[in-house]
Amino acid sequence: MIEQIFKLSKSNKKTIERVICDENVHYNHMILPKGESLPVHRTNSNVYMSVIRGTLSITLDDQSKNVYESGTVLKLPEGIMMHAVNEHEDILELSVVKAPAPKK
Repeated sequence: MIEQIFKLSKSNKKTIERVICDENVHYNHMILPKGESLPVHRTNSNVYMSVIRGTLSITLDDQSKNVYESGTVLKLPEGIMMHAVNEHEDILELSVVKAPAPKK
């Protein structure tokens, strides 16, 4: 078998999982019920964030909070402060790709 297979959790409970973490890319999967958030942090690589379901509320650096619905892909540069939260009733599900893989 040439391919590697990875499975994503199927849940409505808070989930933050590293699916792929190698020298090329980090692929993370996140499920956030209403009121849950990611820790405020600085991006350590280019980040490609896909909203799979729900609505993402995100604050980047000193900008005002923006809201993005499912079907949206965000490209965030390395080195910015971010705070992602689910402020809505529906479950928020994200896939987050860091490329190139962070060196730290």
